[in-house]
Amino acid sequence: MWGWAIYDFANSAYTTLIVTFIYGVYFTQQIVLDPATGEPDAILGTALWSRGVTVTAIVVALLSPVLGAIADRGGNRRGFLLTTTLVTVVTVSLLFFAGPGEVALALALFIVSNVAYELCGVFYNSYLPDLAPPDRIGRISGYGWALGYLGGLIAMAIALFVFIQPEVAPFGLDKEAGEHVRATTVLVGVWFAILSIPMFLWVREDGAGGVSSRPAAAPARSQPRAPVGRVVSEAFAQLRTTFSEIQRFREIVQLLVARLLYNDGLVTIFAFGPIYAAETFDFTLTEVMYWGLALNVTAGIGSFAMGFLDDRIGGKRTIMVTIVGLIGATIWAVTASSKLSLYLAGIAAGIFVGPNQAASRSLLGRFVPEEKETEFYGFFAFSGKAMAFAGPLLLGIITQATGSQRWGVATILGFFLLGGLLLLPLDEAAGVRRSGRS
Repeated sequence: MWGWAIYDFANSAYTTLIVTFIYGVYFTQQIVLDPATGEPDAILGTALWSRGVTVTAIVVALLSPVLGAIADRGGNRRGFLLTTTLVTVVTVSLLFFAGPGEVALALALFIVSNVAYELCGVFYNSYLPDLAPPDRIGRISGYGWALGYLGGLIAMAIALFVFIQPEVAPFGLDKEAGEHVRATTVLVGVWFAILSIPMFLWVREDGAGGVSSRPAAAPARSQPRAPVGRVVSEAFAQLRTTFSEIQRFREIVQLLVARLLYNDGLVTIFAFGPIYAAETFDFTLTEVMYWGLALNVTAGIGSFAMGFLDDRIGGKRTIMVTIVGLIGATIWAVTASSKLSLYLAGIAAGIFVGPNQAASRSLLGRFVPEEKETEFYGFFAFSGKAMAFAGPLLLGIITQATGSQRWGVATILGFFLLGGLLLLPLDEAAGVRRSGRS
């Protein structure tokens, strides 16, 4: 269980430093240049970053259910997790070499690394129902997410105090060329590579698709690997069977459809909250990073505390509480008139962001039938990305059309409202019964 949870600690550096607080801001403010003047163009940068997030969402939505089914049929989700982890580590580290003006290289590496990172979650999340007893699944999911925010907090502190703030950059990095900022991508790669090791050492497959806690020295039972072609054909047959039996999984469908929308609001906040702070409220990169530190603290506390709430009142009600909180925080951010007001609005949002994700993950874990965990967490990733292009794309379009990021950020409200309304009719108890899990 600790090996699984520490992987959350490891992978959070990617979202925190790359997608949200450092690289996204650096891309919009330094890498994208106006073709006419050669000066940084933040509006064009915001639009291009939104396109990169959009492409990632589409690719992940297409790949995740298929790869999840293949991992279930082939019994090798651990191998898939290792492969996607390594691709993420290598490509995020290579972002260091994309300097100002090298937009195509930066976007290409970001998209590949982000796709691989999101696919890691398909295989990683599918371990949760195997590891957690039903009456503790909420808090264990919360433990993982809380450790994730702690990891993001520590990685952010290292980036801020070792690379960004010092007047003389470490390791001979050239501050004029932005190397001290770009070096944080290498930090993410090294962090993820080293801290993901416990997952692969301590969490073993038992040969039948389940999980074993045997140490690495005691290898798990193995079963003959089927030919790749047969595994793929059986995976597609499994997907067709799932779709033909969709009525059997009614509550899962309701959850995933609602998540299509409310998670899109979260994706957009992660991708553009710091950019909004930097461009509309003149936050410096250092101020954005201090804001990130505070957000990780509140998000970690919220994830840990609401994990217990999840087990007590259920996943659906916990998600609804977080959606109401996120709507209030978004309205506060859109109407904020000062740096302090936006700062506090972000901290308020942080309380609900982590629990929303943790409760969504644990609620699906209560619903999934055995032997289909990876497939359904593939659909979970699909639900997180199938519409995830809509929020960033709409924000980018509205920002360009109005010349104001404030109006773009306001579009996030609609995704939270619609997602919450779609979740309301879900019957959690019926979903648990239908899964066949005790």
